[in-house]
Amino acid sequence: MQKKLKFRHEMKYYVNYHQYHLIRHRLKHFLHQDSHADHKGEYHIRSVYFDDMEDKALQEKQAGVENRNKYRARFYNGDDSVIHFEKKIKRNTFIAKQKAAISRSTLDRLIKGDFTVLQDTTSPLLKEVHYEMKNRLLRPKVIVDYVREAYIAKEGNVRITFDKDLRTGLQKIDPFDKDLYPVKALDEPVYILEVKFDEYIPNYIRDALQLNGLQRQAASKYTICRKFTKKNAWEDQ
Repeated sequence: MQKKLKFRHEMKYYVNYHQYHLIRHRLKHFLHQDSHADHKGEYHIRSVYFDDMEDKALQEKQAGVENRNKYRARFYNGDDSVIHFEKKIKRNTFIAKQKAAISRSTLDRLIKGDFTVLQDTTSPLLKEVHYEMKNRLLRPKVIVDYVREAYIAKEGNVRITFDKDLRTGLQKIDPFDKDLYPVKALDEPVYILEVKFDEYIPNYIRDALQLNGLQRQAASKYTICRKFTKKNAWEDQ
């Protein structure tokens, strides 16, 4: 049985070098860093985003459609022993995520467009992916690569992240390709600040972030990286 979706608030901002250091300095005093982070408080994320024959996810994002989905396979710190296929769901201003564990060999076959590897799956999400790949020609489109610094608060279930060194794999779609050398997708020093929470943000966190001084952005890492492989004029919008 598929778990009931848990929707959360998600807000994104671009911050410059000075803003990043100022905010993180405040957060370090009263928030915990992610337990998966290294000695620098960071971890590496590499994702392969999938889209269908009409680039539906990309077009809907560009058009500002409020209710939309994105599919991706993701792993951390170069470790291929734990890979998840994810569906990110946006409903108005809320987001939720479904995920299912897959093996390296399964991802290798999906990258090649071989959806038959999922035909006997019991996972509702992977059954959906099988359907989308078979009937909507869902295929890998771009690699999104970056370093994340995360802070967590139990109160309000708040998660604050800085995504740094955003890179794209250009035309390569195999995340394990030895000849993959991702290139920068944003001019430095610009970081993507994401704030996720359930019902509310405690005032002391809101004060530390000073969100009133920041301009909320769409800041889709998928869209940013797809611009490097654009084929149509509308992709510049």
